[in-house]
This record gives sequence, structure tokens and C-alpha cells, in this order.
Amino acid sequence: MRKVVLVCVGSLKEKYWREAMAEYTKRLSRYFDFRIIELSESKLTRSTEAEIRRVVEEESARVLEKIKGKTALILAVEGEEISSPDFAHELSRATDYGEVYFVIGGSYGLNAEVKRAGKMISFGRITYPHQLMRVILAEQVYRAATILNNIEYHK
Repeated sequence: MRKVVLVCVGSLKEKYWREAMAEYTKRLSRYFDFRIIELSESKLTRSTEAEIRRVVEEESARVLEKIKGKTALILAVEGEEISSPDFAHELSRATDYGEVYFVIGGSYGLNAEVKRAGKMISFGRITYPHQLMRVILAEQVYRAATILNNIEYHK
């Protein structure tokens, strides 16, 4: 079975996000070995540029440990905007080579090294809360699976 891994900084705090992810994880189990790796958020002690850079570097280092040498698709506002059918094609192509890792960074983003470690894609130019983005990504992976399997979920 094809393997899809979501690497994300932070955890789902609200019950409704956890329930939404549980639903998509259940749906995805039909098509993929889908799992989530949650990495802890670094603590911001002061809101200075230097402190924010430190947080980005710490979180990015932990992300890189998980995706090094893997096929990675990095979700970033500055990434390539992609349609659902194109996303399905990209996912199919990536999983043909083995497991694929998706990355959602923390509140302050990811460093350039992480962004160079994979292909950057975008679900639009607006900013979403990271917890919502995780649900949106899971839904899009599910939508991609239905597109690839000619199931009428995608309209």
C-alpha cells in the first residue's frame, strides 16, 4: 500500500480538529498507509526577530530530520498553486517512487533549507491556521485518491 506521511509542527488542540482528522484518516486508510508525525512547537520567549529566527531554525531542523532523503511536498503560501486534479497527479507520481511526506510548518514558517528539501505547493495565497490547514490537506489527499480511483467524490 502506498504510504503518505504528514509531518507537522504543533498538535491539534481542539476536539473538532481531532475529530475531523480522525474522519479523514479513516477514509484515507482505504487508499494509503496514512500517518501523522507531530513535532513539538518551540517556545517563543520574546517577540524579537532574533527569537523568531531561533524558533524557525529549531522547528525546521526537526522537520528536516524527518524528511531527509524522502520525497517531500512542502505546503507554503509561496509555493506553486495547484488544482485538485494536478495535486492528484503529483501525489500519484510521488507515491510511485515510494512514500511521500507532506510538511506543514509552525506559526513562523520554515527555513530555506526545508523549502529546498522538496517541492513547494500552495493551496492559495491566503493564510490558514495551521490546524485548519492540516484538515484541508487531509481532505485534498482524500479528494486526490477519489480522482485517481474514478470515484464520484470529486466534482
